[in-house]
Amino acid sequence: MFVLGIDPGLTRTGYGIVESDAGRTRAVTAGVIRTDPKGSTAQRLLELRADILGVLDDYRVDGAAIEQVFVNRNRGTAIAVARASGVIMATIAGHGIAVAEYTPSQMKLTITGSGSADKDQIAAVVSMRLGLGSISGPADVADALGVALCHVQHNGHLASRTAR
Repeated sequence: MFVLGIDPGLTRTGYGIVESDAGRTRAVTAGVIRTDPKGSTAQRLLELRADILGVLDDYRVDGAAIEQVFVNRNRGTAIAVARASGVIMATIAGHGIAVAEYTPSQMKLTITGSGSADKDQIAAVVSMRLGLGSISGPADVADALGVALCHVQHNGHLASRTAR
């Protein structure tokens, strides 16, 4: 079973796909989608949608999970992330794939055992659990793989899939 994990953002969206089979989980692919901050919001959302569609076309994803938007101090950033998140969720759902949401602290607790783990701890545990030497790219990539692992763990390898 392939599970897509997403750490959403308008400027940078991390994605990672893990395969879970017979109790073993491995990384299939991971990366970051970037949009040009100089572009209009609408154009950037279209680019993000196209790139997510590309990932879905390249891999037969059985389930997906996305990190929920977290509002701290910067409401402008939260709104941009919420817009990106909505486009991503609609794009994935349009492919007949159920999308679960996990808060950042849920993912951290599931992956590291601490809901307040920092980015370095997440990357280290995700690398260890997936047998990777290291995770290249920004923290968004490790977070996306962490969200995918969180979904696998919460669902015992049984991510739901609706009819396509």
